[in-house]
Amino acid sequence: GQVVESGGGMVQAGGCLRLSCAVSGVTIWYLTWAWYRQTPGGVRTLVARLRWMANTEFYIDSVKGRLSITKANAKNTIFLQINNLYTEDTATYHCNERPPDAAYWGQGTQVTASS
Repeated sequence: GQVVESGGGMVQAGGCLRLSCAVSGVTIWYLTWAWYRQTPGGVRTLVARLRWMANTEFYIDSVKGRLSITKANAKNTIFLQINNLYTEDTATYHCNERPPDAAYWGQGTQVTASS
């Protein structure tokens, strides 16, 4: 399987971005997928997850109300809409299964919120 993240960039704090995660070679529909983020020197942490079949979501407290994880069934794609970016959101964002499969950690997509 392959996971490719895209959509990151540099925006001013308060702005928004939509990240995409294209998954191929994986039977995705019965799995749980998640977005994680990692700062330089920091650990990779989960920010949001989505149970594909049930279409139920979970968010960590610090992003509730600002992030939204969604999916496009036909395209095997997971999205992360980030609104009202905080400077603390600056990180490399990755998508992976939950729990994560080591084979799917890629380069991720960089999100930078400037003050």
